[in-house]
Amino acid sequence: MRVCKDVLDAIGNTPLVRINKLAADCTASVYAKLEFMNPGGSIKDRLAKHLFEQYARAGLLDAGTTIVENSSGNTGASLSMAAAVKGVRCTITLPDKMSQEKINRMKAFGTEVVVTPTNVPAEAEESYYSVAKRIAASTPGAIYPDQYNNPENALAHYHSTGPEIWEQTAGQVDVVVCGMGTGGTISGVGRYLKEQSKQIKIIGVDPQGSIFYDYFHHRKLTTPQTYSVEGIGEDYLVSALDFEVLDDVVRVNDKQSFDTARQLVRQEGIFCGGSSGSAMFVALNIARDYPGKNIVVILPDSGNMYLSKFMSDEWMLQNNFL
Repeated sequence: MRVCKDVLDAIGNTPLVRINKLAADCTASVYAKLEFMNPGGSIKDRLAKHLFEQYARAGLLDAGTTIVENSSGNTGASLSMAAAVKGVRCTITLPDKMSQEKINRMKAFGTEVVVTPTNVPAEAEESYYSVAKRIAASTPGAIYPDQYNNPENALAHYHSTGPEIWEQTAGQVDVVVCGMGTGGTISGVGRYLKEQSKQIKIIGVDPQGSIFYDYFHHRKLTTPQTYSVEGIGEDYLVSALDFEVLDDVVRVNDKQSFDTARQLVRQEGIFCGGSSGSAMFVALNIARDYPGKNIVVILPDSGNMYLSKFMSDEWMLQNNFL
């Protein structure tokens, strides 16, 4: 029989799908990497699997272990799934702008979820970063992955996502478009693909209100602002993001992100999250610059996490997006 030894063994090898209707006017070919088809519902499953393999080899997983992490939701869900498989405890802190679906998903795995304010500086005592560090420091047997500053974040994608894209395109990938949150995905994918061909362009996507766009283009840190799209952007300079692998960073706003994600659902049948809309919006707009080329867009998570938010017409109207 060909079976997976557990659900973590089913992570990876997600499909690459051609975008047809939305890219009908593009002279480039646009393909979507459907990362929401990982068993935990997002690309963060790859990081969770990578980390838990390391923890197991180091003998760190036992009945007294607690994984403590700050997350915008997807890493939290992936770590929660892995913790359930391995029989360890999990505590996740996340900002209060994140969807209730993400909270409920983590709780379903048995995770303790601590909700913190969104609109506070990263260094504030009540920020989700600070709260996670404090919980980890006071919990016996705690492991704090620190995804935003952990080099293993990029390595998880250097060893999995990047090689998959290269193999699936038979080495014919010309451009990769990817949102930037922790920076692990774009750094690992970019590093691997540029080792295969220096001609491949890596385009980062940053939401309006985040600091990455201005830092990349002007090497200055701006004052972060709040935004609605989840899972990408940041309010401080995380070390997991390697700016050296980026060829460009493009800014996108909430409405562009949500409108494009909803179009992907209704026209392509791809039920994806808001940050997927961010990346696809940028890909479709830069496609004119790459005639005849192959553009791969990474879609990180599922629309299932946003049924009460941008997938809802009522929510879109209430927030002046529709």
